[in-house]
Amino acid sequence: MDRWTRRKFFATTLAGSALASATNLFGESSPLPIPPPPQSTPKRPLMISAANGLHALGKGMDILKAGGDTLDAVVAAVTIVEDDPNDHSVGYGGLPNEEGVVELDASVMHGPTRRAGSVASVQRIKNVARLAKVVMERTNHVMLVGDGARRFAVDQGFEEMNLLTDASRKIWLAWKARTNFNWRPGTDSPEWKAAVAQIFDNDPEQMAYAIRVIEHPPTGTINCLAVNEKGEVSGTTTTSGLAWKIPGRVGDSPLIGAGLFVDGDVGGAGSTGKGEENIKIAGGHTVVEMMRKGMKPTDACMEALGRVVRNYHGDKARLNTFHLLYYALNKDGEYGSASLWQRAKGAQFAVHDGAEARLEPCKTYFDEEAHELD
Repeated sequence: MDRWTRRKFFATTLAGSALASATNLFGESSPLPIPPPPQSTPKRPLMISAANGLHALGKGMDILKAGGDTLDAVVAAVTIVEDDPNDHSVGYGGLPNEEGVVELDASVMHGPTRRAGSVASVQRIKNVARLAKVVMERTNHVMLVGDGARRFAVDQGFEEMNLLTDASRKIWLAWKARTNFNWRPGTDSPEWKAAVAQIFDNDPEQMAYAIRVIEHPPTGTINCLAVNEKGEVSGTTTTSGLAWKIPGRVGDSPLIGAGLFVDGDVGGAGSTGKGEENIKIAGGHTVVEMMRKGMKPTDACMEALGRVVRNYHGDKARLNTFHLLYYALNKDGEYGSASLWQRAKGAQFAVHDGAEARLEPCKTYFDEEAHELD
């Protein structure tokens, strides 16, 4: 009997054309090249976020225009994304850990009062950005984790719920079928060569998306930053973390100074992508410190990426195994973003300048699309 290799498994279960139609994890749908990022013109109020926050920034901008707090604005925006079951990188419907359990992380920082709050490895609580804000406001702590964070949330009136949607559950089952022979039909079964197709009822689009997130586990996340007319800055980062992670794994999103950092005298910064790489350079803090020294937000983001690249001595073969993006906003309303790779793994971010929400291109450290190096 031939060995059931990964190549044969997917070759026999999925059409190649389905793979080509998969939606990019970072929201791109067009293969056309995008122009170089424009220089941002200072403007306040202003909000920026990862690309998956495009449809949510309007809610935060309404709060800013009404004179509301910058932290209320960013939390309101990301809550919309956390509530969206179709966004598999945050909140409800996030892709689970290897045991099929959704674990969420989040952090907040409030520039005007220089306070922070965060939570990590939280199960059964959907809106963890809001929970991190409650930790900041109602406790003398900065971070709560695991079951302690869940119990705190329940005490504070948060509703417990099953965060694993049916769509995320099916993708998890497909991942298990790919990685564990025991989770596929036996060789005596007529479905032996159609395990994934059976899970998704032969829907080519769903199967193609499942293959993409199985082959390249998403680190999704949304970072959101805001500055009001007075130059006050706040930020939040929220995530369901790396798909298929070891239970209890924590990335950069809830770590103050890594996935998020705000200094009211300067501005704020955050990241999405492979958290482990960002933690090693304290990326959020690095970007803000570069802005403190006079760098423009985009250049500060590029400096952080350069430090990550340096950790691998510029070896693109190893750097190609992950993706990383930075976002930055200073108190004057200047903003920017930088991406390790080109469009294949995401090179856009969302901006709302008070008039409209739009996507703008990130500056990229490497011009290649990451898949070109596969």
